[in-house]
Amino acid sequence: MKLGSLDLERSDPLLAAAFADNTERQTITLAKNAGLDVAEIRIDLFHDTSVAHVLEELKKFTMPVIATIRSKKEQGGWQGSEQDRIALFRAVIPRVDAVDVELGSTDIRSEVIQAARDSGKLVILSFHDFDQTPSLVDLSSVVSNAREAGADVVKVATMAHTDADVRTLARLLVENEGGHLVVIAMGTVGIKSRVFFPALGSCITFASLNQATAPGQLTVNETVAGLRAYYPAFNQRKITELELMEAV
Repeated sequence: MKLGSLDLERSDPLLAAAFADNTERQTITLAKNAGLDVAEIRIDLFHDTSVAHVLEELKKFTMPVIATIRSKKEQGGWQGSEQDRIALFRAVIPRVDAVDVELGSTDIRSEVIQAARDSGKLVILSFHDFDQTPSLVDLSSVVSNAREAGADVVKVATMAHTDADVRTLARLLVENEGGHLVVIAMGTVGIKSRVFFPALGSCITFASLNQATAPGQLTVNETVAGLRAYYPAFNQRKITELELMEAV
C-alpha cells in the first residue's frame, strides 16, 4: 500500500505536517529538506476555499499530499455546508495522493470514499476525541467500523491524560499489527507517542511547522531529531535524501 511514492509497509517512520494556504514555496522546501515526507493540506484552514485557489495551492507541493477538510465537529475550521465540502473533496482528489475524511461524517463519507476509489487514491478515515481516550474495546470498534466503511488507513487520535491512556493506544497498535493504523496520543502526556508509536506500527507521525494543529505536536525539527535518534533506517534515509538533493 502506497501514499504517493511512499510505501506504507516500510520499516522506518513517515513524517507529516499540516499546511494551510499562502505558504511560501521556500517554507515547503525547507521543511522537506529538514526531513518532512508528507504534506497534509488542511483546506478547512484556508482563507480562500474556492476550487481555483485550492488547486493553485496544491501545485506548490512536490511531496506526497493528503487532502483534509476537517469538520467543525472534530475541531476543524470548515464553515461551509456538507454539500460544498463534498464538492471540494471531489475537485481536489484527482490532484492529491490521499484523502482524509472523518469516520463520523456519515453524510458525505461514502461519497468521498467512492471519489477516491474512482481516482485510485488512498482513503484515510479518521477518528478524534479531544476530551479523553476511550477504552480499548471502544477504540477497537472504531477501527473495525472504519475498515468496514472502506478505509485503507485508519487514523485514531485521542487526548491522553495519563500514561495509562498512552498504553491503551499502544495496545491498539499492538493488537492490530500490520493493520495500517495511524495512532496518536494528543496532549502533553502523549508527546512520547509522536516518536515511539511508529515503532509499534503507526504508519505516519505528525509534527508542526510553526503552529500546532493538535495538542502535543512537536515541531518538524524536534520530531526529526527524535526519529533520527531512535530509527536507524529513518536516519539513513534522510542522509541519502540530503546527499541526492546536494548532488542535483
